[in-house]
Amino acid sequence: MNFSLVHLIGFLATLMIVFAIGIYSARRVKSAESFSLGGRSAGAAIVSGTIAGTIIGGAATIGTTQLAYSAGLSAWWFTLGSGIGFLVMGIFYASPLRNTGLETISQYLVLNYGRPMGPLTSVISSVGIFFSIVASSLSGIHLLATLFGFASWQAAVVTVFLVAAYVFWGGMQGTGLSGLMKVAIIYVTLFSAGWYAFQSLQQLPSLETAFPSSTWFSLFGADVWGGLGNVFSLVVGIVCTQTYIQAIFAARDSQTALIGTCTAAVITIPVGLPSVAVGMFMRVNYPDILPIDALPMYMLNHMPAWLGGIGLAGLLISVVGSIAGLLLGIATMVARDIFHGVFGVSDSRNLLWINRTTIVMVAFCAMLTALANLQSFVLSWNYLSMALRGAGVFLPLTLAVFLPGVLKKKWAISSMVLSTLFAITGYSLLALSVNPLYTGMAASLLIILLGSCFSWFTQRKHALD
Repeated sequence: MNFSLVHLIGFLATLMIVFAIGIYSARRVKSAESFSLGGRSAGAAIVSGTIAGTIIGGAATIGTTQLAYSAGLSAWWFTLGSGIGFLVMGIFYASPLRNTGLETISQYLVLNYGRPMGPLTSVISSVGIFFSIVASSLSGIHLLATLFGFASWQAAVVTVFLVAAYVFWGGMQGTGLSGLMKVAIIYVTLFSAGWYAFQSLQQLPSLETAFPSSTWFSLFGADVWGGLGNVFSLVVGIVCTQTYIQAIFAARDSQTALIGTCTAAVITIPVGLPSVAVGMFMRVNYPDILPIDALPMYMLNHMPAWLGGIGLAGLLISVVGSIAGLLLGIATMVARDIFHGVFGVSDSRNLLWINRTTIVMVAFCAMLTALANLQSFVLSWNYLSMALRGAGVFLPLTLAVFLPGVLKKKWAISSMVLSTLFAITGYSLLALSVNPLYTGMAASLLIILLGSCFSWFTQRKHALD
């Protein structure tokens, strides 16, 4: 691979423009609320930019190409499933959540199930989101190491500094505005790359020879139930993710939240297709490379240098922006639900610095985890992340939104704790082959049904007495 001067000029110019937007946004940040919610005045463009700019990260680009290099069309499920998740969230959840005027998903659950749900939800959600940060960190480390010859630890340090510059000062405003810019860059460069790769694949003498198994062109690949589980994980996990709900809370009204969320869905769904085309093209032409290097290598070797430089910057920004958006979600929950809700910290400037300190600390931990798992698949971390987020939170949240008061406090807490433990234990300790979302959701549903039956029986007994 040859990273030329023309590549470098396009690369640096793009980075400077996008990061300047984030730094400019810092001038409007004077409090913790303006940092995390942009003053609750975000239009549909900022809402969609924040959501799409977060999901279109290392997993949607480098990670999807990595999986397509190894498995084919089934890699599209990440962006396709994410888009479906955003549609579900926008149509069914956006209005009732925005109308509360809250700041975090934990606060909403506290409103319905009592104070203990605040820190509990924050911890569970943060653990799940953390694994998505690891996924994007893997992409960033490999990208910087490939382009500049950095050692893996050096690439990790640079990634942390870039994340800090992207979101540390600008918060929601910086993430939303930079997210819009990032999506535009990714669309132009990635779809240009995908179109050329698709044309090249069509010109092969025989696709059947290059890809002898029909699973290469199947959305479900060789494992239908595994594919369905991953899609379900995405839909459920997205509905339970603070970063995306935070964008809804930041909207100026419920209608804006709906439009912004559905726009993000429309933006996100197609992004996986050019990544799949590039991955399969690279499989045919470079069968011996590391799959995670497929997309950066394609942009270096098969695109005009100026456009390739912009595209490579877009990839780096997509990785950094995704990490930044997810970090912002964790930081907001830590500041609002733990330091404010549990320890009583109320000064706005103190909460602002807790936000920023959390961002740096979590980013550092994610980089260490990524460095310890450099050869793993990016999308595997994302699917695990979504499953863990949704296993404990989804059913109590959904009941709180649509049937408030039906689920009693103690059963909601029991459901959240035990279902999350079931999901983690089944995946990590028992090494079950089943998707952790299935075990977690089954446990959650069972506890909720038992609780509902017990409550009904108790009420009936009291009525008879």
